[in-house]
Amino acid sequence: MQVRDAMSSVVLSVGPTHTLRQVAQAMSARKVGAAVVSDPEADGPGILTERDVLEAVAAGEDLDTELAAEHLTHEAVVADPSWPLGKAAQAMLAGGFRHLVVTERDEVVGVLSVRDLVRVWSAEHGDS
Repeated sequence: MQVRDAMSSVVLSVGPTHTLRQVAQAMSARKVGAAVVSDPEADGPGILTERDVLEAVAAGEDLDTELAAEHLTHEAVVADPSWPLGKAAQAMLAGGFRHLVVTERDEVVGVLSVRDLVRVWSAEHGDS
């Protein structure tokens, strides 16, 4: 099975000037744990995760003034839709993260999360 078979193709995308509160509200409303941060001046997509927001809260940051650009992972590790799921899982383990941005020809086409991997694995292995 490939990344394209498991990824979420509906991606929450925000700009670098969205506040952390705006991003958190959008993630909550969409029930996702990450947002792709699109910045035309960056070399590649960035990603802002629930962990990034949590760390900002723990540090006492003001969610209404702190911007996504100040807390995101720049140049996020990206996966190709044709990658085997095992390769994607290895990339997540090696990097210590739970989301991969999926790109094709430099365009974001999806996000693969650990939840997606578990969903696919559960469907393949049933109740055994």
